[in-house]
Amino acid sequence: MNAELSIAHLIAHASVLVQIIMGLLILASVVSWAVIFSKRQLLSRTRSASEKFEERFWSGGNLADLYESVARSKDGEGIVPIFSAGFEEYKRQQQGGHVDSDDAIAAVQRQMRVTQVREIEKLEGGLALLATIGSTSPYVGLFGTVWGIMNAFIGIGNMKQASLAVVAPGIAEALIATAMGLFAAIPAVIAYNFFTRSVESLETQYHTFSEEMIGIIERGLRSGKA
Repeated sequence: MNAELSIAHLIAHASVLVQIIMGLLILASVVSWAVIFSKRQLLSRTRSASEKFEERFWSGGNLADLYESVARSKDGEGIVPIFSAGFEEYKRQQQGGHVDSDDAIAAVQRQMRVTQVREIEKLEGGLALLATIGSTSPYVGLFGTVWGIMNAFIGIGNMKQASLAVVAPGIAEALIATAMGLFAAIPAVIAYNFFTRSVESLETQYHTFSEEMIGIIERGLRSGKA
């Protein structure tokens, strides 16, 4: 490959605006991959923790014992905080003396719902950034391309001649901006769609667990035992 047509040479000799655009796209790609790796770890860890806790939850035993075990561990993600919030509210209702079971159940539901929303917000963190990078990067790259091609044609006009040797470098540097835009956008879009489906799946799992636990607590309140 001709050294003057190498990617590094074209980037180094591109116009200042195109270089700035390329730098922004490289930064967007780095940020995108950082979010992808961190979000993948978080979702994997959360799903694993939720599945393990559900196994313990449905293995039998007293909810109070399970709560004490969770409280001692001082960790947990996904379903664990939802369970803890619900059971803590259940205990408060029990310690508050005589209270209408319907009101107590509604209070437990509210507390679990608030915690569930917080957990979902934690999982959704960074998805908006991926969506923004995925939707805007191609247009940013296209802007760099348009600017580079415009400069190439201005150069041709000033030289008053048109040849492949004159046109090729300017158009090549312009197309690099488009390639960088796609390189930043494609992984971000794929990751956003994948993570969105994962979050929706976990949200369904949280909601199902909450409804099942509310049923258990309701029976406990009406029978007078946990």
